[in-house]
Amino acid sequence: MTRDEAIAAFLRQHGHEAATITPLAQDASFRRYLRLSGGLVLMDAPPPEDITPFLRIRAHLAAIGLSVPGIVAADETQGLLLEEDLGDDLFGSILTPDNAAMLFNAAVDTLVAIQRAAPPAALPAWNTTMMRDTALGTLFDWWWPAAFGTPAPDDARQDVAAALTTMLAPLAAGPTCFVHRDFFAGNLLWMPNRTGIRRVGLIDFQGAALGHPAYDLVSLMQDARRSINPTHEERALQRYCAARPDQDPSAFRAAYDACAAQRHLRVACQWVRLAVRDGKPQYLAYGPRTWALLDRALARPAAAPLAAALDHWVPQAKRGNPPLQTMAGADPAMMGRKA
Repeated sequence: MTRDEAIAAFLRQHGHEAATITPLAQDASFRRYLRLSGGLVLMDAPPPEDITPFLRIRAHLAAIGLSVPGIVAADETQGLLLEEDLGDDLFGSILTPDNAAMLFNAAVDTLVAIQRAAPPAALPAWNTTMMRDTALGTLFDWWWPAAFGTPAPDDARQDVAAALTTMLAPLAAGPTCFVHRDFFAGNLLWMPNRTGIRRVGLIDFQGAALGHPAYDLVSLMQDARRSINPTHEERALQRYCAARPDQDPSAFRAAYDACAAQRHLRVACQWVRLAVRDGKPQYLAYGPRTWALLDRALARPAAAPLAAALDHWVPQAKRGNPPLQTMAGADPAMMGRKA
């Protein structure tokens, strides 16, 4: 049975075979989304994609009163899911100078509510080891061979690994909570007909983990896909800290800066992986902004260890997307040593 036949059979089984189908914008994964007439969305997540984490995390978020898609039908074996259509008003589509403060305030309040709730059992760790290793993977297994045309020297990997370990070490002593890991404007929907924290709809949360509370605030306010006025970022930090008096503001800000440096390094190099491995060069458009965010993060005291290591191994002139012809001609044997 082809994938299209499997989808048709799934829709027929649940009484939606006559629905009009319109493709929706895709994310960086191998999932795709189809809008059905009648207020539904079909998630098509063919194996090895797994919809089980999405279902489990959705149930948790719904239980604490958040707006997440309702589930109509699911086939976990086939990776097919019929869910409620939360609409088109993604923060990333509707953000303007006039409404940014309102939207970011609502997003921060939602984030605080998520973090105050006890996390669900069996969340994977987004700890300092995982943060270090994912950044090393995208930098040395994908960006470096495309940028330099050779495998990364072992000394470079070891030096940057040590720097990341040192930079991220204070996070291990801090609090942990549910971390969405992609809590940004492209995964938040504005639902003004609802009230309180339910005005913010949440999607794409299947990668949630247990990590430091600063990570999601970085994702929101230092967005690799859109420029955000630093005034809004500072106000969001103040609003968050006022809502979380249980956290030391200075320690939180240092953790925020360390998370920013790790995230921007990982994501700047991830755009190259998406282009080379997955055939999605369109994401390279976000490279210049992400590298600029990384440079800004490296200037913060908390990121000094990583800044020193990158200054030694990655010249400022190289910090950006590798030339397209270099990526196109890269030897696959050099790349992708890690996922």
